[in-house]
Amino acid sequence: MPSQPPDAREIIAQVATGAISIDDALARLGIATAASTGLENLPKNRAEMQSIGGATVDLGRRERCGFSEVIYGEGKNVSLIADIIETQQRAGQSSLATRLAPSAAEWLQQKFPSGHYNSLARTFRTTAKNPQPPCPAEQKSFSATYHAAVVTAGSTDTPVAEEAIETLIWMEIPYQRFDDIGVAGPQRLLAAVPQLRQASAVVVIAGMEGALPAAIAGHLSAPIFAVPTSVGYGATLGGLTPLLGMLSSCASNVATVNIDAGFKGGYLAGIVVQQLLASHSPFGKIK
Repeated sequence: MPSQPPDAREIIAQVATGAISIDDALARLGIATAASTGLENLPKNRAEMQSIGGATVDLGRRERCGFSEVIYGEGKNVSLIADIIETQQRAGQSSLATRLAPSAAEWLQQKFPSGHYNSLARTFRTTAKNPQPPCPAEQKSFSATYHAAVVTAGSTDTPVAEEAIETLIWMEIPYQRFDDIGVAGPQRLLAAVPQLRQASAVVVIAGMEGALPAAIAGHLSAPIFAVPTSVGYGATLGGLTPLLGMLSSCASNVATVNIDAGFKGGYLAGIVVQQLLASHSPFGKIK
């Protein structure tokens, strides 16, 4: 026989007499609570989500995930991007916008003169700190114990590498870059291996047949984040060939992101390094 629906009056009376708790009563009535759905730890402060007309800015992202929300700029109105940046700045957060058209980036540079536009990477970043900290790329010497490495197979992969590097700079992650050491000249890779072994995570960016990540992975114990690029002749199919090659890699420490996704490769490497920096810092998380 089908079960009888609960008698709401009886359940309320039991709550009134203290026979059962409010949570028990809600459960018997089939009313979900935050605790029963596992949502009790979600942000309770509505200020962490701010609607600005066209976007809902997740200001709680940095607290939950370690870094602020990143703005994907392609197809967005530049005034909306600016509104998001201003909202983040008021909350004391830095901003990173990716895949920007030149006209949009130039407009943002005028509106936020302290920001940095990288025309190769198509990125625009600002920082909540004033003045801005020195860019790791501008440091005269490199001595960071925990850092990421960014590697390109060829110079035509540079725009994707620049997007990864801009992401690491925005995350305040130390990095080293290695340009044009693809498998067509194996001696170049072998010369870089001693330095690459010092890295905590490596972003390897390659087009054509996409062989470089596996070649590097066989020399290192660090995680390799492979980024296939759309560089190459017709049979590379706009990056599909290196993507499938990287996904099929027999090297155990290779993980592959999307085609031309320098941001994603840089972000993943940055998280690895950030966790190491935090675990060895007396102050905990860096940001």
